Amino acid sequence: MHPRLPRFLPVLLACATALACSAAQAEPQRVARWEVERFVLLSADVRHPEGLAADPASEQLYVGTFDARMPPSARNNQLLRYAADGRLLAQRSFGESPLTGLAVADGKLYLLNFGAGRLQRIALDFDAAAPVEDVARFEALAPAAPAPRRIDNPDGSQDTVVFGAAGLPAINGMVFDRAGNLYVSDSFQGAIYRIAQATRCAPCTVSTLLRDPLLATAGALPFGANGLALNADESVLYINNAGDGRVLRLPLPDGPLTVLAEGLYGADGLQFHGGRLWVVANQIDTVLALDEAGRVRGRAGAFLGIAADGAPEGLLFPASTAVLGDWMFVTNLALPLTARTGDEWEEEVQRWSLSRFRLPARP
Repeated sequence: MHPRLPRFLPVLLACATALACSAAQAEPQRVARWEVERFVLLSADVRHPEGLAADPASEQLYVGTFDARMPPSARNNQLLRYAADGRLLAQRSFGESPLTGLAVADGKLYLLNFGAGRLQRIALDFDAAAPVEDVARFEALAPAAPAPRRIDNPDGSQDTVVFGAAGLPAINGMVFDRAGNLYVSDSFQGAIYRIAQATRCAPCTVSTLLRDPLLATAGALPFGANGLALNADESVLYINNAGDGRVLRLPLPDGPLTVLAEGLYGADGLQFHGGRLWVVANQIDTVLALDEAGRVRGRAGAFLGIAADGAPEGLLFPASTAVLGDWMFVTNLALPLTARTGDEWEEEVQRWSLSRFRLPARP
């Protein structure tokens, strides 16, 4: 060793450490991007796919439609069953009654019949004539609207949002836990319901788990509490508020309810998969992957226009997701919302579709 080297060794080590730290700090932190592709084009007479569920055992996908056209006699709501390769295997008519959330549990397909205000179930291998069983009925709450929400403004002032509701249940999202208990959101009445052991009862008792001003909205998109998801150990229930563009966090069994993430306009369908919260942001035509701190880690899809066959290219007003194998599937609800004509691409859609994208490796 050079005789002077010991004197400078600490300095050299410090410089080397600083350079390594600087290099580590310079490593880019990127938000992943995933491209979507069309999976299947719905039949010409079927529109507005909303709910979506998957059965890993049979590798089949289930789709429910939210056709709310007026007059009701114009509607053609359907429950659809697809193979993993996109073949339509069966469909059952629900006529005038729009459907929202779907879920597979204990060998049955559960569906939220929005029009009837009921939780129902049907065989996984249903056909056009399969019977539908009523499981639970949702009623008007008293009071119909949750309490007012106080907002503290940056200038020290305060606003108070007073919500209105007509007592119409708007059952929208649902998620089962591993014990068969079911959680259901109500988008108009600002509520989360719980049905104990929903796979083993009929009729079932509906309990109101939570009513909170954070579950209601006064936003332009008139749906509050929407998609639901449980974390890996089922200690936390995550809730989307579509009109507020927020993901909420509720530690079970009794809270408190807090805001996890915001700025996700149109936060609709929600699921927890691969250590991420997958949020369908329907008003920005994107599926977002969030970590459990609420930070966006990835984005899938965008609206790219209307194809020659009249269906969306990319995503347009996506509503729900489901996972089969290495793929995440997405419904393109493509539902016009405003009374004005000519301001929404959804008005141009002539055919409706499902999209998909390949899931990343687990982080």
